[in-house]
Amino acid sequence: MIIRQTLMLLLAATVALVGCNTSPEAQRERDEKTRDEVAKATAKAKPVIEEAGRKLDAAARSAAHDLKATAEGAREGWKNGPHSLVDVNSASESDLESLPNISQADAQRIIDNRPYATTHDLIAKNAISLSEYQKIRDRVTAK
Repeated sequence: MIIRQTLMLLLAATVALVGCNTSPEAQRERDEKTRDEVAKATAKAKPVIEEAGRKLDAAARSAAHDLKATAEGAREGWKNGPHSLVDVNSASESDLESLPNISQADAQRIIDNRPYATTHDLIAKNAISLSEYQKIRDRVTAK
């Protein structure tokens, strides 16, 4: 609002200056009056503009933070996103090791305890721990 008033005042002053064709002394008085009015309007607008700048800076920082979190989520989703299911009854040792937190020893225990009726049998047969199972349960199947 204040910015609009300042611009309107500047426009009005410009029109007044262009429309007047009087003595140099009268012109100087009008110029001085115009400068004073514009200076006052600008001084009034300055705090509003500064506050808007602070709000814009805060919004930009928040947006940057949100964008970073979004990018991290996208990267994580891409990395962990839908993979083809690994069949615990037929997967090779290297296929089993590709699962999160499954070591070579874990993979060998899974192979040694085959067959599995369900993926939950991985825990029941002590092939892996419950915490390990929770990390891979959405990525394995028992066919």
